[in-house]
Amino acid sequence: MPKIKTHKATAKRFKVTGTGKIKQRKGGQDHFNSKESGKTTRQKRRDKDVYKGLVKTVKKLTPYS
Repeated sequence: MPKIKTHKATAKRFKVTGTGKIKQRKGGQDHFNSKESGKTTRQKRRDKDVYKGLVKTVKKLTPYS
């Protein structure tokens, strides 16, 4: 059986933790941040857990992570 190719865009956006959870960086951090409040900026620094509906898809696209 041939090897499965990893979807590179997905591999760059999602990381698997040691316990097997999938973490995702919050979006919208690049530019146009000056108009946002300090609270929003601080919240964007944290990674968030991927919601249950997306976990199966991410695992399928990144088989070797």
